[in-house]
Amino acid sequence: MSLNLADIRQEYSQRELSPQECLPDAIAQFECWLNEAMTSQVHEPTAMHVATVGSDGRPSGRILLLKGVQNGRFVFFTNYQSRKGQAIDYNPAVALTFFWPELERQVRIEGMVTRLNDEASDAYFASRPYTSRLGAWASDQSREIPSKAELIKRAALFGVRYPLKVPRPPHWGGFAVCADRIEFWQGRPSRLHDRVLFLLQEDGSWSTSRLAP
Repeated sequence: MSLNLADIRQEYSQRELSPQECLPDAIAQFECWLNEAMTSQVHEPTAMHVATVGSDGRPSGRILLLKGVQNGRFVFFTNYQSRKGQAIDYNPAVALTFFWPELERQVRIEGMVTRLNDEASDAYFASRPYTSRLGAWASDQSREIPSKAELIKRAALFGVRYPLKVPRPPHWGGFAVCADRIEFWQGRPSRLHDRVLFLLQEDGSWSTSRLAP
């Protein structure tokens, strides 16, 4: 059956957005919107698309969960040896995108990423469920495996090795994105959407401007 994708349309009309309505600090404005997404019971409000570019020059994206906004930085955790981890090692410039359809909102974030220190990664790893900690050891993320059974077997073997306390694997930890460009998008009727761009200035302040949709 042929799908007529051209006829799929959604009118947006819930709210408006202008530079004057935004908080002067882009991080504070993001936290305000994130809090609204969480209190509005948006499905997976911390889910974000993380885009990287590896040594082959090819862009790659995937959905991860934001795990904190700490000192103005956007924090997430992953396997350092995964495809995204290797891409970050090659090119630390990344882009994050949040989409909250229930609120007709999108946030686009660009900046440079660095690894969190061992203490911060250890603390978060220790807070994860026991089975998730075993999974971090069992999974050679992004690498080919012979079968699902092999993965389950590896997880079971690490369960035997670490029946109680599971240490953080050296190949797993946190990243923090220091943003220099953040755009807030609010859907509006007739595709005349509101877009407000924040750019980080040399003195640490943010400039704001309205962009055409």
